[in-house]
Amino acid sequence: MTVRRSRIIGRGSYLPRRIVTNRELAERIDTSDDWIVQRTGIRQRHVAADHEKCSDLALGAGRAALADAGVDPTRDLDLIVLATTTPDQTFPATAARVQAALGMTRGAAFDVQAVCSGFLFALTVADNFIRLGQADTVLVVGAETYSRILDWEDRGTCVLFGDGAGAVVLRAGAGDGTKADTGILSTHLHSDGRHHDLLYVDGGVSTTQTAGHVRMVGKEVFKHAVHCLSEVALEALEANGVRPEEVDWLIPHQANKRIIDATARKLGLNPDRVVVTVERHANTSAASVPLALDEAMTDGRITPGQLVLLEAMGGGFSWGSALVRL
Repeated sequence: MTVRRSRIIGRGSYLPRRIVTNRELAERIDTSDDWIVQRTGIRQRHVAADHEKCSDLALGAGRAALADAGVDPTRDLDLIVLATTTPDQTFPATAARVQAALGMTRGAAFDVQAVCSGFLFALTVADNFIRLGQADTVLVVGAETYSRILDWEDRGTCVLFGDGAGAVVLRAGAGDGTKADTGILSTHLHSDGRHHDLLYVDGGVSTTQTAGHVRMVGKEVFKHAVHCLSEVALEALEANGVRPEEVDWLIPHQANKRIIDATARKLGLNPDRVVVTVERHANTSAASVPLALDEAMTDGRITPGQLVLLEAMGGGFSWGSALVRL
């Protein structure tokens, strides 16, 4: 049986130049490098310059991914799906800003909002467009400027997040419908709105008419994250008849090193096969998974033909996974 598969043919990333270390934060708030590292594994994060918007970061990652894929956005691109929680404006979509900057006048461009799971949600939307034959080539971007919605006096949240963007280009290809196929084998999405008060932003257009700040009940989020991430990862493996030992690489959402380690243990995965960037990037929300994917492919850890498991969880709660053969 021949099926349409979404293959990753290009990837790219963008990180703002400014780096804020834990020691710099310790000069402003009641914290220390040791305190942050022990609880999160984070040592530094990138912060967007005053003139940099979410679309600027997204454009940088998108251009890099298109160049890597050898795709001309004015001729070959059918769709842009951009995941972000921190858009340039309430409307139009940040994806439309990227579309215009790329010179793309055909197809469509829109945003997806699922917080830290956003890239997995956007990837799923793009994959479904390709599977249904509604698109052949799609740019999927995760981009965030979380520094704009942080309370820099709240050490429980401001030390956790950073800014950045990552992107992939998907192109339709043929497969046999088996786990040996190249491309996205399956995606799995979930959400549970009952947990709103554990991780949210205390502002919004129709509530306070302000952007607001990130608020989080850390211990509860940690507990739910380990459970949800391990469950959705197993869901992807079971859907494809794949054993954990067959997975070459796990690329988890880069929120907290302890969450990453605990999830890997529950899955029985070797820590050497887990891509970790949280130490240098912190939590870049929807950008974290594509940033980690791009880094691991650029440095040669991930090679063509390998099986990669992606997973993420964010506010909402929302969580998801994707199993991909590169």
